[in-house]
Amino acid sequence: NDKGGILLKSRFVVAQMEQNGDPEINLANARKAVAEAVEYYHADFIVFPECFMSLYPAGTPKETQLGSAQTLDGPFATEMKKLAKDNHVWITFGMNEKVDNPADPRNHNTTMIIDSEGEVKGVYRKTHLYDAFGYKESDTICPGDKLFDPIDTPFGKIGLFVCYEVRFPEVARDQVLKGADIILMPTAWASGPLKSHQFKTLITARAIENTAYIIAADQVGVNSMGESIIVDPMGVAVASAGETPQLICATIDTDRIKEVRAKLPSFKDRRPYLYLVK
Repeated sequence: NDKGGILLKSRFVVAQMEQNGDPEINLANARKAVAEAVEYYHADFIVFPECFMSLYPAGTPKETQLGSAQTLDGPFATEMKKLAKDNHVWITFGMNEKVDNPADPRNHNTTMIIDSEGEVKGVYRKTHLYDAFGYKESDTICPGDKLFDPIDTPFGKIGLFVCYEVRFPEVARDQVLKGADIILMPTAWASGPLKSHQFKTLITARAIENTAYIIAADQVGVNSMGESIIVDPMGVAVASAGETPQLICATIDTDRIKEVRAKLPSFKDRRPYLYLVK
């Protein structure tokens, strides 16, 4: 099950969670989810949603939203690192990161990747903000200034983007150009007309056009619809969730990636000198 230091097959669990603005409650729920993922699914990697540490519904006073932020070495991140180490599992989660900038009081929408030793392996600050469908994320969130640099892991090379960024094919393509075979997508996808259809269509398209796995972990509750999904390089949904809190699990097979790219070499067949992308 191991070739060249890479596990040929690994078990990724999506923790589709309902959360509120209280990091302590969300942390307690994370402990339960990790325990279940490890015991019942023998998880190698657990993916929590975007803004899992704290997220407030539209209309919440800006002061409340900004006031919930923590630093990357704050209590929430520190406990999530401990959770990963104690359970010998990799964890990804979204948080409301405090920014020390007197000129701009906004926070970052940040995702952290923690390895099974409790060490930080990746930090990404969302670059494309959700100012759409009547919502304005940029009121409280300051965008990051660079895309994620995919990381080498025991499970393959992993890329990352967040929620709304699935609507920008250049973001996913950037991750695969940098070597990603698996792309994580923490999200808090808002409910609404056609939103479920668009969610699944966009994720499937990004997986097919890049011949990569995409693992989308959504929130549920008042604002988010759930329907988390894991899609393989052929666009096949290998695990999916409904509208309630739950765990879903899929085996990620690196040989599957190689087989698909051999018979569907669309990524290799690109002619980038013909495309003007700005």
